[in-house]
Amino acid sequence: MALFSFLILTSLCIVGREALSLSDCGVYARRPEYTDIGVMCGTSAIELAIQICPAIYTGYNGSLLILNRIRDNVACKGTLDTSVAPPVMRFSFPISEGNACGSNFLTTSAPGTGIFSDFSNIQTVNVSGVVRSFDPTIGTITYNAELKYYYSCAYPLEYLINNTQVDVSSSTTALKDNNGSFISTLSMALYKDDNYTKPLAMPPLGVELRTNIYVEVVASSLTSQYFVLLDRCYASVSPLPSNDSSFNLFVSCSLDQLTTVLENGDSQKARFYFPAFRFIEQQNQTISTYYLHCITRLCERSTCSSFKRCSRKKRSVETTVVQDSITEPSVLTVAIRAKTESSILPKDEALSGAQTDGKGASVGLGIAVAVLIVIGVTAILMAASFYRKLKRLS
Repeated sequence: MALFSFLILTSLCIVGREALSLSDCGVYARRPEYTDIGVMCGTSAIELAIQICPAIYTGYNGSLLILNRIRDNVACKGTLDTSVAPPVMRFSFPISEGNACGSNFLTTSAPGTGIFSDFSNIQTVNVSGVVRSFDPTIGTITYNAELKYYYSCAYPLEYLINNTQVDVSSSTTALKDNNGSFISTLSMALYKDDNYTKPLAMPPLGVELRTNIYVEVVASSLTSQYFVLLDRCYASVSPLPSNDSSFNLFVSCSLDQLTTVLENGDSQKARFYFPAFRFIEQQNQTISTYYLHCITRLCERSTCSSFKRCSRKKRSVETTVVQDSITEPSVLTVAIRAKTESSILPKDEALSGAQTDGKGASVGLGIAVAVLIVIGVTAILMAASFYRKLKRLS
C-alpha cells in the first residue's frame, strides 16, 4: 500500500511539472526515431504530438522545440502533456493562411479521375511545416544533434455528396480520414420556401409535381478560408448510381432550363431550386422516388471566381448514364418522392359518357329500320304492278 501511494505521488509530481528531466523518462529515454511525431489533420486545425523523452535524451527540452522558427508567438508554442505514456509536446494551430504558425500552403491541380472524370481541374491543398530544435550552445561547436520533425496534411477540395433515403430534410455523417478531409462539415437540406426557413419533410404520398424544391448545401465548422461551389447536381433512381439513368440539374454553368441557381461559390453555402418531376421509367408506380446528388468543390475564396468562368469540361444537361461506380465510404443522402399523375376519368363522367353513347346508338338503329321498311314497301308495290302488266298481255 505504501509503495502504491508512493507511485501515485511520483506520477502526480511528474504531471504537475512544466519540464521533465532525463530521469523522469525512464524506459522512454532513447535516441530519436522517425515515428516520434503524430499528426492529426482536422477540418479546422492541425494537431501535432511529439515524444519529448527522445528530445531530452538528445539534450533539449520542450521549450527548445520551435514550430516553423516562430519563437515569439505564444499560440505557436508547444504544451507538455504528461498524462499519456510516453509524454509528448503538443502543438495546435488553425488551417488559415497568415494564422497557421508559419505553415506552408500549396494548392495543386490535376485531372479528375473516377466520379470526377468530367472535370479537368481537381484541386488539393497541402499544409506543411517543420518543428526544429533550438540549440542554446554558445561557441564554435556543439554536441547536440539537430532535430527536425516534418508534418504535412493533404486536403482534397472536391467531394461527392451522395444522399441515402430519409424522410426528413437532411442528414450529416462524420468521416475519419487519416489524410484529413472536410467532407464531414458538409450537409444537404431540402426546403419548401425561398427563404430557406421551412424544412421540407417528404409526405407519405410524395410532393406534387411542379412544386418547387429548394436545396441548400452548407459547410459548418469549416475554416473560413474556403467557400462552397457546386460543380454538378443530378438526380438518379438509385441511391448509389452505377450504370443507372440520371438527369443533370446543372453541370458547371450549364443549367437545365427549369433549374435556378441562387448562390454558388460566394460563401460557405450554395442554394438552388427546381420543380419536382418524375422519372418516366417509374410511370407504373404511384410514387416516383429518386435521389439528389451534388459533386461539391471547396475552393479558396480568392480562386472561386476562376472556377465559375465555365472553362472546365461540362457534361450535357440531357439524360445520361453514370459509368463510374461510387467507392467513397462516407456518403450523405436525400430522397425525393413525387406523385405520379393519372388520366383516369371520374366515375360520374364515365357514366355520363356511357349514357350519351347509348342514346346515339338507339337513334341510329331507328333510322336504319325506317329506311329498310320504305325500301321493302317500294319493292312490293313494284312487283305487284309488274304482275298486273304481265296478266293483261296474256
